[in-house]
Amino acid sequence: MSAYVISESEVLDETLAQRYRELAAASIARYGGTYLARAVDPEVAEGEFPPARRAFVIEFPDLARVREWYDSPEYTEARKLAAKALKRRMLFVDGVVPPAG
Repeated sequence: MSAYVISESEVLDETLAQRYRELAAASIARYGGTYLARAVDPEVAEGEFPPARRAFVIEFPDLARVREWYDSPEYTEARKLAAKALKRRMLFVDGVVPPAG
């Protein structure tokens, strides 16, 4: 069953954030992930979402693969950059099995 990484972030340092994005994208692809959404300026239907925030949704084959990617040496390097470049929230979410029929 697919699993998803949902992330929202605010860029604190654009130069470091660009390098983070490069490392993160390569590591995501290496571990079987696919970007489903990358919104620099998401449309807010309800609630509050600060204008400087960006939102991302990434699909992986399953939650075990998400955790493997997150703890991987490739993404660990990217996470070190993210700690300096971004203020963010990241969630891991299991997908649901579609109803039969």
